[in-house]
Amino acid sequence: MAKATSRGTSALSHRSAETRCKLLEAAGPIFAEKGLNGVTVREICGRAGVNIAAIHYHFGDKERLYIATVRYARERRAEQYPFPDWDAAVSEAERLHGFVETILRRMLEPDVPWQTRLLMREVLRPTEACRELVEDYFRPDFERLVEIVRALMPGRPSAREARQAALSVMGQCLLYRIAGEIVRQLVSEDEYEEAYTVESLTDHICRFSLAACRAWESAQ
Repeated sequence: MAKATSRGTSALSHRSAETRCKLLEAAGPIFAEKGLNGVTVREICGRAGVNIAAIHYHFGDKERLYIATVRYARERRAEQYPFPDWDAAVSEAERLHGFVETILRRMLEPDVPWQTRLLMREVLRPTEACRELVEDYFRPDFERLVEIVRALMPGRPSAREARQAALSVMGQCLLYRIAGEIVRQLVSEDEYEEAYTVESLTDHICRFSLAACRAWESAQ
């Protein structure tokens, strides 16, 4: 009897996890297109093929589902494009290159997945989910970049200077996601196809950033 109960519990747990995943996968593309307030619970459940009560059972309400979907989107991108596993022998310049390349690959896939579109929407039009996204995901990545950049700057740069330098690196990466179409119109098609690939942009951003870091003179 105990074994039967265990099997039944396991099957129920599996179905519950499956329903939760269905809701996240269904909600993601709709949230990415319409945002939190442009979507109804009925629309999400219809897309997922589940009972309308499922959102309340698994997430509590639509807002908590939205926050969970944003987190899920970030986790999926990190799984698909993880940061390199650096050992102690890897130079800071190589770490910067790996960091920038990973960020660009997450943002610049040719067929932009809903996960990236949802995350960019949240960055540009932040909701309550943004606070959790920053604390749980963006801040650890940012602190990693700050450490890399600070090690590349001569002397003893202040924490503020190191953070601003790291933000300048991130700003270069974000430009090509947020204003990619404008960039494409500012240069010739041949130049764009040759010089604005992930590999070329990684090399450019790293060369530019390394030169700036190594020439840095602290204001302190």
